[in-house]
Amino acid sequence: ESGGTESPPAGQPVTRSAAAASLAGVCPATIVLQDDWWPQAETGALYRLLGEPIKIDKAKKRVSGPLVADGAATGVRVEIRAGGPANGFTRAAKVLYLDKQVMLGSADIDLAAAASNGAQPLLPVFATMDISPLVLMWDPRAHPDWKTIADIGKTDTRVLYFPGSTYMEYLVAAGILRKSQVEDSYDGTPARFVAERGEIVQQGYLTNEVYQFEHELPQWKKKVAWQLVGAAGYPNYPAAVAIRPDRKAELAPCLEKLVPIMQRSAAAYAADPAPTIALIVRLVQDYGAFPYSSARGTNAIATMKRYGIIGNGPNTTVGDFDPARVQKIIDILRPLLAAQNRPIAAGLRPGDIATNEFIDPRIGLP
Repeated sequence: ESGGTESPPAGQPVTRSAAAASLAGVCPATIVLQDDWWPQAETGALYRLLGEPIKIDKAKKRVSGPLVADGAATGVRVEIRAGGPANGFTRAAKVLYLDKQVMLGSADIDLAAAASNGAQPLLPVFATMDISPLVLMWDPRAHPDWKTIADIGKTDTRVLYFPGSTYMEYLVAAGILRKSQVEDSYDGTPARFVAERGEIVQQGYLTNEVYQFEHELPQWKKKVAWQLVGAAGYPNYPAAVAIRPDRKAELAPCLEKLVPIMQRSAAAYAADPAPTIALIVRLVQDYGAFPYSSARGTNAIATMKRYGIIGNGPNTTVGDFDPARVQKIIDILRPLLAAQNRPIAAGLRPGDIATNEFIDPRIGLP
């Protein structure tokens, strides 16, 4: 691979061999996962699958290595490709259809619902996060009376969000924010917020931008206030691991073994995040991505545990989907998308866009 570098210290060490963990002959020789953003702590459960020796392709912004489960080699490799700015913002959901080599793609559940009636439907099989870390954030000095996103909607303050984000359509349709105040110009950088001296509102991740603004941004370095978008009534699952539904029968034998390995990886990552955070920091640096410190990554995992962003949800299982929450997303989106003439599939059920079929209910965080 172009620009490849062998780097033994960064992946999970292979400490034992176990036939039980074997994916050889059942899964593709290399399981390729297309992410939707740079490597970050939020998707650490996936990066923890990488064993030694890892290979970093700086030019193509991807990393590969033996797929390791509980310290055991599985007989196949895993390759994770960075997305967002790394691939010209081509959604992972689209890459699944453009490149047959890509078996898994990152997709939010609302995106899967929106795609249900089109030519490129999605079937998420593993929830990397139980709660979305997506927030709207503001300067508490500029807006001391705001406590919630609904308070923002009582003013005409500008709210910046990422283009194509369906949650914003919900906030507007529900009357929580006004159509006249929202602007889809957020590009993942803090430039506009800082330039406007915190007079505006922007989206971000509780696990990322909030810490960055408060601790690492020289032009800011003071408190920001925030509310989770989920707390405003939009219970999305972000960055779930999805397949093409038309490949389900073909991939099922692999997924039956692979998804429980992902679940155990999530539990192991929550218990011992340091090696994975170190790998993520190294990758982001090698890819020439946004600066990402180990302090930010370490804070992210602590925040994920504190707010249940990574966790078992209402049961004792990690990585599964709550059908009632998925149904709520379907119910929210049905009228919204119908009004835009891109209706979701008639009779769409939660299991059509988020399946627990390959989940082992016994695997969870302690």
